[in-house]
Amino acid sequence: MSTTIPILGYWYYHLPNFLLAALMYTLLGRVLLSLFLDPDSQNFIWRFFCRATDPFVAVVASVTPRAAAPIVVWLFGFVWLFWLRVGLIYAFLVAGSGLRTG
Repeated sequence: MSTTIPILGYWYYHLPNFLLAALMYTLLGRVLLSLFLDPDSQNFIWRFFCRATDPFVAVVASVTPRAAAPIVVWLFGFVWLFWLRVGLIYAFLVAGSGLRTG
């Protein structure tokens, strides 16, 4: 029986996956908070969500039609992050990194 922590053996996968997941769910939180708060709200949680996701939202907005509402851009960003995570695990599985699913 191994005494090492199994997750540390694949840190090169888990770290980017964790960061993408954190950004993805922070973006989803921004979408949900936008239903209750004004865009210029001074709520510190809202400001954190905006600051944490604005760089990624700017990238998504650059390839999304300008006619799209901000909430649509945020939801597109959420979907893109989901597919980035799927692509990450697929890339590691194809590369034969030893990751196991299931």
